[in-house]
Amino acid sequence: MSKEEIKNEINKVLDHLSDNSLQDVLTMLKGLEDKPTVFHLDQAVLDKILSDNNDLLEKLAK
Repeated sequence: MSKEEIKNEINKVLDHLSDNSLQDVLTMLKGLEDKPTVFHLDQAVLDKILSDNNDLLEKLAK
């Protein structure tokens, strides 16, 4: 998936979030931005993080 496609998919999810949930996501993303080492995670670690937090992500999307 291209970067543009990923952004489009993220935007589709964000469109369904409440204002409070959007603020939480923004805070989390800004926190990641402050820690550049997070971006050096390998795909297996990222997949594990996403799967472990799948329930939370689904709740935020509702």
